[in-house]
Amino acid sequence: MFSFRKARHDDLPAIIGLLADDALGQSREVVSDPVDARYEQAFAAIEADANQLLVVAVDGNDGVVGCLQLSFIPGLSRTGMWRGQIESVRIASSQRGGGLGSALIEWAVERAAERGCGLVQLTSDKARPDAIRFYEKLGFVASHEGLKRNLP
Repeated sequence: MFSFRKARHDDLPAIIGLLADDALGQSREVVSDPVDARYEQAFAAIEADANQLLVVAVDGNDGVVGCLQLSFIPGLSRTGMWRGQIESVRIASSQRGGGLGSALIEWAVERAAERGCGLVQLTSDKARPDAIRFYEKLGFVASHEGLKRNLP
């Protein structure tokens, strides 16, 4: 049985491990002990911002087996509608295919609705076609073209 809760500081190493647990993550994450200071700073900023929610999925032993970040974004378009932005979704490889990812996403969608969001959006790297199919099965539609620009 799994449950979802707000991430705690002591979850940080497990979250970083999940983020690094695929080909893309291995090239852009830093798994170290102690935790890289940049993750510490990011966690502190997320904790301090009422519009950010870092969530973990835990198993019966309180082991972290999944995570995501849910951001609540105010906007002027669509008559001032708020949006929920889901990012950094990861499920431990040992737990994939069992419904945990679907349950975690639906939990996040419910939190966004509770906060008054009119829609939930997410992005997924084009190099992750399985993830894109997963999100489409959950009702997400590729309605926009997403663009990113790396900064120096």
